[in-house]
Amino acid sequence: MQTAFGHLTYCSNIHPGETWSAHFQQLQQHIPAVKQQVSPGKPFGIGLRLANTASLELAREENLRAFQQWLQANDCYVFTMNGFPYGGFHNTVVKDQVHAPDWTSPDRVAYTIRLFRLLATLLPYGHEGGISTSPLSYKFWCNRCEEEKHSVMESATLNILLVVEHLVRIRRSGGPLLHLDIEPEPDGLLESTAEYMDWYLHQLLPAGIPFLQDKFRLDEATAAGFIKDHVQLCYDVCHFALEYEQPAAVLDKLSAYGLKVGKVQISAALKADLPTETDKRKKIIEAFRQFEEPVYLHQVIARTVAGGLIHYPDLPQAFADADNSKVAEWRSHFHVPVFLESYDPLSSTQADIKAVLALQKKEPFTQHLEVETYTWDVLPAPLKDNIDISISRELQWVLQQLDD
Repeated sequence: MQTAFGHLTYCSNIHPGETWSAHFQQLQQHIPAVKQQVSPGKPFGIGLRLANTASLELAREENLRAFQQWLQANDCYVFTMNGFPYGGFHNTVVKDQVHAPDWTSPDRVAYTIRLFRLLATLLPYGHEGGISTSPLSYKFWCNRCEEEKHSVMESATLNILLVVEHLVRIRRSGGPLLHLDIEPEPDGLLESTAEYMDWYLHQLLPAGIPFLQDKFRLDEATAAGFIKDHVQLCYDVCHFALEYEQPAAVLDKLSAYGLKVGKVQISAALKADLPTETDKRKKIIEAFRQFEEPVYLHQVIARTVAGGLIHYPDLPQAFADADNSKVAEWRSHFHVPVFLESYDPLSSTQADIKAVLALQKKEPFTQHLEVETYTWDVLPAPLKDNIDISISRELQWVLQQLDD
């Protein structure tokens, strides 16, 4: 939906369905109910997540036409997509496979270009569109040596430039502005502002400027401008909170180099201080155990008493180090409902969401806001509720923050 501070939606990765027919059924079931609660009488934007199989099926003319007709009939529109998970995302073990295939693979390139073609067709006239994607690869797949990491990053960068070429051609032919939104996350090859900017400034731009100059006969400044327009950051609030990064500092660093934010994914992580007293610490650890489940990665980043950070690939590795007296705080990658701050005795990083939205209100830095709590199926039972009510409650909470 259109707000004074950008388009707001939720990501349909909440809903299962790896084929188009299955996912479309979910959209038909849930979108009208949510729209009635949060956007009655006004167009409702959709953050569409398509698995590779679903994207192939939606690309068929008859399916795409039927979806467009449904959007029109229900006063809905698509302005952003989630192109991070390529394959199964529900009722299967996802874990690190959420990164597969990574950006070294031609399959990732073909999938992403297909999504952009669909988005260019679905996007209302005059809008810009974005697709969030993985942070190149998963660190533990390429951490044997620096040479391997460099090779993976170089290959991924060149593949991303193939997508940029496609987006430039769409724009130069009179089509919409479309951007690929790179989404850093813990243990991604790009997981922090520093890593994202280092890659962008020292690899993407140096490789991309001559690449676009050769393809389109551009001067250096124009080529650099195209890259900055078509490759932007997906600011997932949960992910940056896990890294203990302050929103204002992140945005200041990006702005200093003219780098843009294509989308904010509004999400919250779990966190808790770890007391030194054994009984109190045990209570906190047991509370975290309620959120251990076999589908998704729940990386933990611990803050030490001295201010350093310790990274654990998943909750089991963190539990194995639970008695580490040097650790003062845990933050875990578990997208919890954004409208709750307390999960007694745990809490959430909701304050980071409020800070990001306050910055957006003060000086908008993106046009796309997308709530992304995809864990409803795996939440502890007391936190589960009717999915339509839960989604609507999240969107209403965000609207309240924007109105206050």
